[in-house]
Amino acid sequence: MTKKINHIGIAVKNLETAVPFYRDTLGMTFEGTEEVTEQKVRVAFLKIGESRIELLEPTSADSPVTKFLEKNGEGIHHIAYEVDNLAATLLELQQKDVRLIDQTPRTGAHGASIAFIHPKASGGVLTELCQSARH
Repeated sequence: MTKKINHIGIAVKNLETAVPFYRDTLGMTFEGTEEVTEQKVRVAFLKIGESRIELLEPTSADSPVTKFLEKNGEGIHHIAYEVDNLAATLLELQQKDVRLIDQTPRTGAHGASIAFIHPKASGGVLTELCQSARH
């Protein structure tokens, strides 16, 4: 079902102040930023090995990341696992009665298809499943 960790999402208040730590201090490769309007975030991508760190900055007061920051402060927001066929994976999870936030895929950064598993189904961890737009 899952292939690898695609990225770890980290909620931050400001990308301009957060990126230098990961890029300059930890030496990760900065791959750029993107605004994901549907998710109400601006995202910075930093590559480390086969995975990425995805820094999430909210773009509106009603962004889910804004709510996360208000409740928890900056920190790990979610872990994303790569899958080959997101629609089939979601169907399989539904058949196993796994609590999902998304019943069907939606569009994420880089045009990827994404869906979230509810944290109550995964030990308190917000879990994202993603399928690359290249499939």
